Amino acid sequence: MNDDARYIRDNVMAHNEWFDECIPMIASENLMSPLAKEVLISDFADRYAEGMPGKRYYQGNIYVDKVELKAMELAEDLFKAQFVDVRPISGTVANMAVLFAFAEPGDTITTCALAQGAHISTQKFGAFGQRGVHSVNYPFNVESMNLDVDGTIKLLKDVKPKVAQFGLSVFLFPPPLRELQDTFDEIGCLVWYDAAHVLGLIAGGQFQDPLREGVNIMSSSTHKTFPGPNHGMLLGNNLTDDQEKALRKAVFPGVTSSHHLHAMAALAITMAEMKVFAKEYAAQACKNSRALGQALYELGVPVLCPDLGFTRSHAIAVDVSEFGGGKDVAQRMEDANMICNKNMLPWDESAVKPSGLRFGSQEMTRIGMKESDMKEVASFIARICKGDDTKKVKSDVLEFRKGFKSVKYCFNDNEPAYGYRKLVP
Repeated sequence: MNDDARYIRDNVMAHNEWFDECIPMIASENLMSPLAKEVLISDFADRYAEGMPGKRYYQGNIYVDKVELKAMELAEDLFKAQFVDVRPISGTVANMAVLFAFAEPGDTITTCALAQGAHISTQKFGAFGQRGVHSVNYPFNVESMNLDVDGTIKLLKDVKPKVAQFGLSVFLFPPPLRELQDTFDEIGCLVWYDAAHVLGLIAGGQFQDPLREGVNIMSSSTHKTFPGPNHGMLLGNNLTDDQEKALRKAVFPGVTSSHHLHAMAALAITMAEMKVFAKEYAAQACKNSRALGQALYELGVPVLCPDLGFTRSHAIAVDVSEFGGGKDVAQRMEDANMICNKNMLPWDESAVKPSGLRFGSQEMTRIGMKESDMKEVASFIARICKGDDTKKVKSDVLEFRKGFKSVKYCFNDNEPAYGYRKLVP
């Protein structure tokens, strides 16, 4: 290889080795299983397919069709969905498909505000703005980090949105869908749920079941609590034939051409694994997040919603304004081999210098950590917050991390978690 190729490869391998020694706490990331990684680098990565299985615009899709049909079958079973499309190549692309299918420029969609934990695709500078829709934010209860039910009912009746959208990036508690169902029926809006952060918890029965609580369409990425590849998916119930056709057309040719067949296959493997392991995995992830919140709270690090048990999901939100703010603390944590992200809290105005941090338990759970380990992780975080030397903390992190080297909750759970396949020089 030449110097350029060696430089790229060396940095990728360095990244693998670094993460093998880090505590991964970003709530929007996870690890695929070795089996899923194997199909990700298969010949599917070099091929192309347009359209639906059996109705392709290309030849050469005999086995692609079989895998995609199996992926759809697994998704229907795992999520009890009547409609499935595994072609979106990311969560945001899935969101764009919903927008193209069900919203015209100028239409009104209700959603949460960015500071309340919403995803950037719902903002004026994101997919919503690119589609030209008018976004109206729900009333939000900061104490419960959830919607104000009475205020939301009033807003929905006043605004009468074409689509009511739910889902967050700081997704601590299930939105009150059942309490809003009568209002959805009264105004006749489509109900859309962005499940990107909690898809794995939904699969494991640990958060809520949106498709049984009045949701028509669920969009999602597939690499957060759901431990699959960077890809997307659409799931639906109670859609009319015309709505299903509109959604399929919005996916292709609307927002995708070929749909990254290698990632689709890796998603299918992950769904096969989650059919077996989702319940146990999701339960442990939720136990771990609550344990982390409790341990941090006891160490004097302000965790949001202590009276509500901190969270019902994989994520917790922490106010570190007294320790230097989210940007500063996240950097010091990275210096100590703990990977998280700064995050806006409801009272923040700046996404660049927010007061908060967001932690997720899902990847720590994936490499075998349990509730007792969360106490150790919390101690590292508290030490960084309170000004302990980052080198000392890093040394202790490296020692602690030696006990967690393989991927769990999958078919080949003894394989190394990061960089499991060494390339020859």
